[in-house]
Amino acid sequence: MRLFRSVVFWMHLVCGVVAGVVVLIMSITGVALTYEKQMLEWADRGAWTAPSLVGARHLPPETLLAKAAAAQPGLAPTGFTLRAPAAAPATVTFQGNKSLLIDPYTGTIVGEPPAGLRNFFRTMTVWHRYLALDGTSRATGRAITGAANLGFLFIVLSGIYLWFPRVWTWLQFKNVLWFRGGLPGKARDFNWHNVIGFWSAVPLAVVVAGAVPISYPWASNLVYRLVGEAPPAPAQGARPAVPPRAESVPVDGLDAAYARAQERVPAWRTITVRLTGGPRAPFVFTVDEGYSGQPQKRDTLTVSRTGEIEKSEKFSDLSAGRRLRSWLRFAHTGEIYGLTGQTIAGIVSAGGVVLVYTGIALAFRRFTAWLRRRRSPDVQGLQAA
Repeated sequence: MRLFRSVVFWMHLVCGVVAGVVVLIMSITGVALTYEKQMLEWADRGAWTAPSLVGARHLPPETLLAKAAAAQPGLAPTGFTLRAPAAAPATVTFQGNKSLLIDPYTGTIVGEPPAGLRNFFRTMTVWHRYLALDGTSRATGRAITGAANLGFLFIVLSGIYLWFPRVWTWLQFKNVLWFRGGLPGKARDFNWHNVIGFWSAVPLAVVVAGAVPISYPWASNLVYRLVGEAPPAPAQGARPAVPPRAESVPVDGLDAAYARAQERVPAWRTITVRLTGGPRAPFVFTVDEGYSGQPQKRDTLTVSRTGEIEKSEKFSDLSAGRRLRSWLRFAHTGEIYGLTGQTIAGIVSAGGVVLVYTGIALAFRRFTAWLRRRRSPDVQGLQAA
């Protein structure tokens, strides 16, 4: 047992040293991204205006899209989002990742969403996923972060095992259960490493494990196999379709379809439709009762251009494999449990920053102590003999 613990410890230490810098970057950016959706909505509120008339009704989506398209000649609208709060503007997205906010009561163009905070979160995301690498180098960045995350999962799981003292006494547990003051550097780092590791271990393991299927197809397939399902076939490569020009976007029947979607989910918070397909293709709506990171509060509706619901897909309708895969995806960010889950994910990500720092500091102290022993006269004398 002592040999096994020693092997686990050295694997834990080596993984921490090798992956430490990348894990540190992912942890810091993970903290920065904790409340991304809420902060973007807060930033957008500067463009929110109360309806001019009490009881006013939104203009039909087709009318709003026509006004937005007229403000952006040559660009095709690709999506439309309506929020439930009365003062919230509608959002129209266009080709080239461009968006416009529009007053849903008058059709007045409010302007583009505030760019500053979006640019910040975009930068944090690129660092979190690709280490800020761009273009063809993104695959390399993604491979590095994926491997570091897998190593981090081993560090967290092995840390749970190593946390338990060799001798199970209350005094031994007490020393690693809570923070202790007045300790010198090495003892302080050891105390912080163990206390934060213990209290964050389970949620941190969930957050880290949730990213593994995102990075590796074999891990995604394993999720399905764990519940006895065959993994879905990989998507076949296809040439990207050329987006239609603004004047040719087929939106006839959108008003009826939108009304049907609103009626189907009375407690909707946001309704989004992607404008794709031919003139007879049905509309596909994403209707959220929560934030977009809560699939259990989402209904995906396929509605014909005459307002008939052709398909409704809720979280509960998905297979066990798809539900587990979706749960892991949004457990990674904590969004699956709303603001509480996001807060916990943010806290344990901050804990990850401290774990990396204290772990590397302890490893560095161990290494320098080994060097001092190697250079001591006694050791050198034994080597000479």
